[in-house]
Amino acid sequence: MKNNRRKFIRKLGVAGASVVTASGFALEGNAKNLTYLKRTNGLSASTDINLAIIGAGGMGTEDTNTALRHEGVKLVAACDLYQGRLESAKEKWGADIFTTTDYKDILKRKDIDAVIIGTPDHWHKQISIDALNAGKHVYCEKPMVHSVAEGHDVINTWKKSGKIFMVGSQGMSSLGNEKAKQLLAEGAIGELNYAEGFWARHSPTGAWQYPIPKDASEKTVDWKKYIANTNKRDFDAMRFFRWRNYLDYGTGMSGDLFVHLFSSLHFVTNSKGPTKISSMGGLRYWKDGREVPDVLLGMFDYPEAEAHPAFNLSLRCNFVDGTSGSTYLKLVGSEGSMDIKWEEVVLKRNNFSTNDPFALAKAKEAGVEITDRKKMVPPQEISYKAEKGYKGAHYDHFRNFFNAIRTGGTVAEDPVFGFRAAAPALLCNDSYFQDKFIQWDPEKMELVS
Repeated sequence: MKNNRRKFIRKLGVAGASVVTASGFALEGNAKNLTYLKRTNGLSASTDINLAIIGAGGMGTEDTNTALRHEGVKLVAACDLYQGRLESAKEKWGADIFTTTDYKDILKRKDIDAVIIGTPDHWHKQISIDALNAGKHVYCEKPMVHSVAEGHDVINTWKKSGKIFMVGSQGMSSLGNEKAKQLLAEGAIGELNYAEGFWARHSPTGAWQYPIPKDASEKTVDWKKYIANTNKRDFDAMRFFRWRNYLDYGTGMSGDLFVHLFSSLHFVTNSKGPTKISSMGGLRYWKDGREVPDVLLGMFDYPEAEAHPAFNLSLRCNFVDGTSGSTYLKLVGSEGSMDIKWEEVVLKRNNFSTNDPFALAKAKEAGVEITDRKKMVPPQEISYKAEKGYKGAHYDHFRNFFNAIRTGGTVAEDPVFGFRAAAPALLCNDSYFQDKFIQWDPEKMELVS
């Protein structure tokens, strides 16, 4: 770890930044420094990719729009169970695209190379498996599965298929996550011991009270297909258009938002996941018939592993947050901390006196006068921000997906990684509703009885 710390300090010294040494001396300069992050590597669009969207709601539409910003990518088909979305698809993406309410019609087409699965969570597993078996590359929205019991079926099918499968936790591919991963490996915060993440919202849309079309009925929605793999019920527009609120179709706050934080954390730390999971919360405000809480807290125990020391994780999600809009992942170590966002990393390091010869030498090189008199000093803060014009994490995630298809390469979030991020999130629901701790084996990816 000492070598990593020294490597980190040398890098900052070469850049001419004002830094805090590994053992804590402040090298004089601005109290706050800023470095711009940029994306420099990339591949040309050497192979055209024909794409189809299965599930053209809010997230499916965002995925499709982002995918189409890439060169050599064309949308040829769209599937949704609501007629209004199919009509909208033709308006947005061209009157000539093929539309259907049956995803199997999409998979039969020989001109489709890859599919985006933007359906409610309860259809992720089956459509993923069917798409892989049909020879399609798959981009599946998070969480990869609706329950932990479904994970290995998707993984095994993917391994046999030879196709690219990307899970859609788009922050995975962000500049912010990549910089945080580098800084942690270089020892910038010392030994990791704690992490926390927070996701705050305070609006009807943020709390999943999505608008319901006036024409919503069994004439415009294929309700029978929608509930074909879950509990049978009479048509309910709320359960179709606000599906995230109901356990038959969605996975609550943990499956929708905690999974983003798990994905980023596991990417930055190279972790495979926690062994102990617990959660609590409640329905505090959005009492609209939903079955899931609107305030949720999770606590997780990460044991010592080859990639990292033992640490604890705390996650929070609040849909009644009056401050609103706060989303972050924080890593805390023995010598500092990092606040990680998709387009920014803020590194904070404490100042301590030291007799470390290496630190003293670096201080002298920087022209710092070493005296016995103590000073009032703030924590050293260094910010890394994405350069103006950065296309964003969502764009980069699809870039990773398309490059892998074109080169036969790998992706940042394959089904093994995706399941290891989804499982502890989904198990938060089990802990919450069963009121107990859950034991998990992140290596074998299975429950411990």
